[in-house]
Amino acid sequence: MLAELALAFVAGLVTILNPCVLPLIPILVGSALGKHRMGPAALASGLALSFATFGFVVVAFGFQLGIPEQGIRLFAGALLAAAGIILLVPALQTRLTMLFAPLTQRAQGALSRTSGEGLGGQFAVGVLLGLVWAPCVGPTLGAAIAAASQGEDLGGAFITFLVFAAGVALSVTGFAYGSRRAIGKGAGSLQKLARYAKPVFGAMLVLVGMLVLTEADKRVEAAVLNIMPDWLIVFTTGF
Repeated sequence: MLAELALAFVAGLVTILNPCVLPLIPILVGSALGKHRMGPAALASGLALSFATFGFVVVAFGFQLGIPEQGIRLFAGALLAAAGIILLVPALQTRLTMLFAPLTQRAQGALSRTSGEGLGGQFAVGVLLGLVWAPCVGPTLGAAIAAASQGEDLGGAFITFLVFAAGVALSVTGFAYGSRRAIGKGAGSLQKLARYAKPVFGAMLVLVGMLVLTEADKRVEAAVLNIMPDWLIVFTTGF
């Protein structure tokens, strides 16, 4: 399960690097700080909860369908590979956003009527932003869904999405509080990071997806287990 959790956490971290999210982060963080000194934390919490709930509902629906384990593996592998390809091709990200744009209109309307005053207001803004941005962050959210779907039960899927949410919240709050100059100069640094982090993560998702689809991941896992010390095996399989 550690591999799925690690994948979900990294997916959460790079979520703010998506094109519809990244340009707005400095503005949102600056506004949140203006409302309350803990405003960015409330905003990040709402955003993380919204993303995680959306993904968990999708996975829970899949569990209710009773899809066989092999079918879940193939779905997860295909979803990982597709998410990686979308991250590698910006035009596909734009098409995905346009495809699901009608689904976000109600959330966008509710967001425009939200004042964002106080911690509760910033939390509500974060929740609504998660609904608005869900189609745009589809590749990274899809990676978390794929990781969670490989769990044995809904409890494991829930933990996976908690880890994904932690990655999202950490990236937003880290940007907000990591430097006094974050609002003024942080955006440029994030743009440079996105230029390299997204393609690298996309290539990693394609590789992992292909390993799962060809079942080569099982051979890799067996090879790793052969060279791992016994204490480490006991530690990692205890989760």
